[in-house]
Amino acid sequence: MSVDPRSLSRRWALASCVPLLLVAGLVACASSARGGHDAHDGVPGMPGMDHGAMAAPPGAAAGAAASDTAGTPGTGPAADGLAAERDGYRLDAATAELPAGRAVAYPFTITGPDGRPVTDFAVHQTRKLHFYAIRTDLTGFQHLHPVMAADGTWTADLTALAPGTWRMYASFVPESSARRGSEIVLSRVVKVAGESTAPVPLPAAAGSTTVDGYTVALRSEPKAGALQLTVTVTEDGRPVTDLQPYLDSYAHLTAFHEGDQALAHVHPTGGTDGDHGGPELTLYAMLGSAGNWRVFLQFQTAGRLHTAELTLHVA
Repeated sequence: MSVDPRSLSRRWALASCVPLLLVAGLVACASSARGGHDAHDGVPGMPGMDHGAMAAPPGAAAGAAASDTAGTPGTGPAADGLAAERDGYRLDAATAELPAGRAVAYPFTITGPDGRPVTDFAVHQTRKLHFYAIRTDLTGFQHLHPVMAADGTWTADLTALAPGTWRMYASFVPESSARRGSEIVLSRVVKVAGESTAPVPLPAAAGSTTVDGYTVALRSEPKAGALQLTVTVTEDGRPVTDLQPYLDSYAHLTAFHEGDQALAHVHPTGGTDGDHGGPELTLYAMLGSAGNWRVFLQFQTAGRLHTAELTLHVA
């Protein structure tokens, strides 16, 4: 059977284009993954790294530096809370330095894609905004629910802060715009005046800890990525079944990554189905980076809020 040379040439040409198209598609995907970078509120130095997580910056202005970042919760700087701006939303604060040793107010605004302060927020876990503060050695954790004024200015009333470098986070869900219904976490570095004390070494990883007479155990897969966390609360060896609803769950868990302070806001797999729960709770987390995570688990009994702390290591 004879073969038309011109037809054969066309077949070879088409076949040779396939791998080229595949390569072009892969390059386009990689470029897209790098193309949505956001402003990063870090400390001057190596691009993309927040040196405030390692040592205190030389001055308060260090918190205003920026570099490009991108990612998803717990897996990259753009969505892990290390950026001051993302998808047109920006965390703006009047100060980059706070006094030490006394309660202090931290006013800030969330500016939207139109450049104006946002005043329309969706309720997320019973609040319109969650605010977190932590020092670079992952001590001094505070979780607050600020009050917003009519002009869009929020005020977080912080308890006394130790001298050193801190990061302030705002977690919220826009009520309007293209990001409606999607959680956004932004942050800024703040210098707390005074002679900074030596960093507190991070406690070794452990499967359980105690707080206010309660023992809190945490089980999870030891690998980075999407994890299911199982929390068990006991008291004097007995299961605790009187956990009260707190922020639309029986427990609220926040985790910070050692070294860069990436934030992973862990969510419950379901809401509350009554006025009490326990002893076992299931939560879902995205811990995208290997290493140590400092975990803060908050739960409520008899109207009192408890905060358990432990270190979780993932490979």
